[in-house]
Amino acid sequence: MNTSRRLATLALAGLAATTALLPLAAQAQATRIKMVLNWKYEGPQAWFFLAQDKGYFKAEGLDVEIDQGEGSAASIPKVASGAYQAGFGDLNAVIDLATKRPAEAPVGVYMLYNTPPFTIVVKQDSPIKGPADLEGKTIGGPANDGALKLFPAFAKLARLDATKVKITNMAPNLREQMLARDQVDATFGYVTTVSFSAKAMGMDPAKDLRFIRYGAHGMDLYSNAVFFSRPFVKDNPQAVAGFVKALNRAIADVIANPDAGIDAVMKREPLLKREVEKERLLATLRNDMNHPEVARIGLGDVDDKRLARGIEILVDANQLARTPAPAEVFDRSFLPPREQRPAKLF
Repeated sequence: MNTSRRLATLALAGLAATTALLPLAAQAQATRIKMVLNWKYEGPQAWFFLAQDKGYFKAEGLDVEIDQGEGSAASIPKVASGAYQAGFGDLNAVIDLATKRPAEAPVGVYMLYNTPPFTIVVKQDSPIKGPADLEGKTIGGPANDGALKLFPAFAKLARLDATKVKITNMAPNLREQMLARDQVDATFGYVTTVSFSAKAMGMDPAKDLRFIRYGAHGMDLYSNAVFFSRPFVKDNPQAVAGFVKALNRAIADVIANPDAGIDAVMKREPLLKREVEKERLLATLRNDMNHPEVARIGLGDVDDKRLARGIEILVDANQLARTPAPAEVFDRSFLPPREQRPAKLF
């Protein structure tokens, strides 16, 4: 009898030990993904953090680490090099790399900024009224700025002689200061980014600045997307699909409740100004992600014909060696079904 009891006790102890180890085993089996963002922590990244905090990534068997970035074009080489498995940045930089080193270029899997945010900014009282007036002037921008990278293509479409424009680089936090102090004639940037940086300096973007938008001059390009390294996509297709599913779920949550998204942002960077970041998030939804095609194809997807035109613009303007097919730079096979993706942002 005593022996039976001892055996039963040992069996129960073994079962308890096994049960206690199950969470650790599950965690050990989670696929690890290191992701680099487009920029420092800010409101328009809320969905990434909310997916972490609500356990959406974990529910898909993922262990996701998210790092700050250094520019919308800077995240692409970091993923291409293998330092990160995923990134958020400018799809046009992905296209550029795909023309030169297709085997290394990451692949987009979820389009977020479907409306071109690229711009050249001048002061309201500047004599620069249009692209042609930039000749003989100095334009400044951070080295990894997406609008700066696309300037040769913009110049060609706008019939501007780029060789007559001086380009100078500065730290991102000095861009609006140098413009305000007339240390440069104009600056490159994203409309929303420059607007909110100017506001932080006490400027009123609507009254103090003018924006020469690339989209108004024939550059109807896609911009920032989530992308993965090509080897990771090949070896971990379920993980990529799981990441996209979790992200899409979090985006829907933020659209429904922006304050919850800002809560997640503020946890990462408490020194941010909450109301400013909420306004920045809403402006991004309204201005950068609200292309009319969203009602037709849903957020996250691209229109192949539009993407193909954008690729042709970049290849032609920059005299690139080859023209990638849309499927080389964007893979929609990981997207959730159309009915599960947002079709209206407001």
